Amino acid sequence: MTNTTPTEQYVIREATNDDLAHVAALLQASQLPTTGVAEALCGFLVAESDGAIIGSVGIESCCARYALLRSVAVEDEWRGRGVGRRLVERAIAVAESKGLEALYLLTTTAESYFPSFGFAPVDRDHVPDSIKRTEEFHSACPASATVMTLCLTERQP
Repeated sequence: MTNTTPTEQYVIREATNDDLAHVAALLQASQLPTTGVAEALCGFLVAESDGAIIGSVGIESCCARYALLRSVAVEDEWRGRGVGRRLVERAIAVAESKGLEALYLLTTTAESYFPSFGFAPVDRDHVPDSIKRTEEFHSACPASATVMTLCLTERQP
């Protein structure tokens, strides 16, 4: 990381294999799990500024109906500038364009952030089996993590 003030310009794009190490480092710095990231990288978006990855979000498809929203992280110096919000909004739009019915996520720190996108807490017993089988759900995140869902079919015209 540099000590310079970042420019406000960044782009959001699909992640490539070349981004894996940068995404993993960002997640580790944010104390988020990296389990399964390599396998799900094709569903990731990254925010990039001046050639550096400054944020990430992943959509881990679990079946034709559901996906896991995961790995929302932003570099410290970029926090509070709307990067995370734009990443999540773009990920939701991608999920909608794929015809997914719902997104699920697990969080231990952002329970108050995700309702602004329409996510609501859900009991673990009501999570589809395809989501429960993900590494993040059954081993990477603690059992105390809050599970949230966003119904995408109600959002579509």
